Amino acid sequence: MLETGQIAPAFSARYEDGTELSLEGLRGQTVILYFYPKDDTPGCTVEACTFSENLSAFNDLKAHVIGVSKDSMESHKKFRDKYGINFTLLSDPEGKLCEAYGVWIEKSMYGRKYMGIDRSTFVIAPDGIIKALWRGVKVPGHIGEVIKSIAP
Repeated sequence: MLETGQIAPAFSARYEDGTELSLEGLRGQTVILYFYPKDDTPGCTVEACTFSENLSAFNDLKAHVIGVSKDSMESHKKFRDKYGINFTLLSDPEGKLCEAYGVWIEKSMYGRKYMGIDRSTFVIAPDGIIKALWRGVKVPGHIGEVIKSIAP
C-alpha cells in the first residue's frame, strides 16, 4: 500500500481530445490526483463540484487537479458538461491506475461484497513524491484539508 514519502506510480492516460497526459509530463508541479467511484452520483458530484469551485485556490498554489474513475471518456464529458467541471478527468476503464494506487478494493453494502474504487486523494509533490494522502474520503471538508496540505 502506498504511503507518504514514496514515489508516486507513473501513469499516462488520454484526455477527451486524445492527447496524452502523464505524471512525468507534470513533473515540477504539484498534482492532486483523486479517485472517485462514478460520474454523476451524489457524493462524486459534490466532490467534483467542490474541487471545481476551488480550482482558483489550487491554481494559485500551482497545483494541477486530476479526477480519476473507471467511467468512459464519453461519460466524463457528459459529467463535465452537466456540472461545469473545469479540471481534468481521466478514464481508467481497465483499472490499471486504480490498481497502481491501491484504490481498487473490496467493498460491502447491505451485506453484499463487491469491488469498487475507494474514494482517495493523493498530493504528489513536484519531485514525484507522495506528500499527503487520504483514503476512504468523506467529502465534506476534504477540499480544505487538501488545500491546507499544499499551502506554504
